[in-house]
Amino acid sequence: MKMFVSERRNKIMQLLNEKKRVTVKELSSHIGVSEATLRADLNKMETDGLLTRTHGGATLKEESDNETSFTAREKKNKEQKTVIADRAFELIEEKQCILLDASSTALELARYLKTQPMRLTVVTSGVLTALELKENPDLTVIMIGGVVTNRSSSIEGTLGLDILDHVNIDMMFTSGNGFSVDKGLTDFNLYEVELKKQLVKRSNKLVAIVDSSKIGTTSSAVFATPNEIDMLVTDKPLDDQSSKQLSENQIDVLAPSLTSQK
Repeated sequence: MKMFVSERRNKIMQLLNEKKRVTVKELSSHIGVSEATLRADLNKMETDGLLTRTHGGATLKEESDNETSFTAREKKNKEQKTVIADRAFELIEEKQCILLDASSTALELARYLKTQPMRLTVVTSGVLTALELKENPDLTVIMIGGVVTNRSSSIEGTLGLDILDHVNIDMMFTSGNGFSVDKGLTDFNLYEVELKKQLVKRSNKLVAIVDSSKIGTTSSAVFATPNEIDMLVTDKPLDDQSSKQLSENQIDVLAPSLTSQK
C-alpha cells in the first residue's frame, strides 16, 4: 500500500526516535520506497529542522533542539505562550464546553484555567492537559480516548471520537507547527492531524492559539483550513499585510496592538 508523504516522514521520525541514527538503506528496507525518494525526504526534513543529515543517512537532533519532542516544544517560547493563554482566557465564558488539543500552548491555557473559579466542561486530547485540569473541582474534564503518542503527551487516532456525540463543543483551542493565511493550521504528525481534523469538524468555533514564531510557516499536513478558523490569538502585533489577509478571510485577531508595544 502506497504511503502518503507525511505518513512516510512520520515513519522516518519514529525510526529515528528509536535508533537515534539511521541510514538510507535501512529506511528503504523498513519503509519500502526508493533510496532516492528517502534522500529527498531527509533533505526536506533537515530544512524543516527535524533531523540532521549525515553521509548516507540522518541522526536525531538533540532533545533540546528537536521540534517533535513535546518537552522541547513546551520549553520553547514559554513567555509567549503565557501571554497567549492570558488572552485566550478572555474568550471563555462560564458553563461553556471547550476543547483543548494536546499542544504545548493549550497546556499553558490549561494551567491558567486551573487557577480560575469558573465552571466549565473541558474536553481534551492532551494527557498532561487533563492532569493539570483535574486539580480544579469547578472543571469537568473529559479525555478523548486513543493511542498515547511515543515521546509526546497526545492521543493519536480516532478511536475515542464517539464521546463527542454526547457533548456540544462551544469552542476549540488549538495550535500547530505552522499557521499561514493561505494554508491555515498545519502539523507534522499525520495521525495527530487526522484526529485534529475530526475535532475541528465537531467544534462550533475554532480559535488558533499560535505564537508569533509559527505565523507564516507551514508544516506537512493541513488540519484546519482558513475558512474553518474563526480567530487567531497570538503574542505580537501583526504587520498590515497579514492583518488585511486575515480580515479578508474573516479571521478575527486577538493580539497586542503596535501602539501598546514599547
